[in-house]
Amino acid sequence: MPEVAGLSGVRHLDLSAHCAPAVFAHAFCAVRRLRHLEYFHDHVRVEQLLFDGTLSPEDGALRPDTGRPGPGLEVRWADVEPYRVRGTRPA
Repeated sequence: MPEVAGLSGVRHLDLSAHCAPAVFAHAFCAVRRLRHLEYFHDHVRVEQLLFDGTLSPEDGALRPDTGRPGPGLEVRWADVEPYRVRGTRPA
């Protein structure tokens, strides 16, 4: 993503993020020319079903929790289990 953000800045173009708002919110804090981050309820519903640390809008904005490492998400393995493809869970 840094390459895309850099190219959009050089060309004076805004950059948008599509899908997975809890994942992209952290990364897009570093993008200078951010236009918007799409927030679809079906994507948010899945994120909230499978992860702890998802974000909720405050005054129309998503604000990452800087107290959590990485993108701030933690997989809830027990909830993911029914959807898991065999051999994909880390040891």
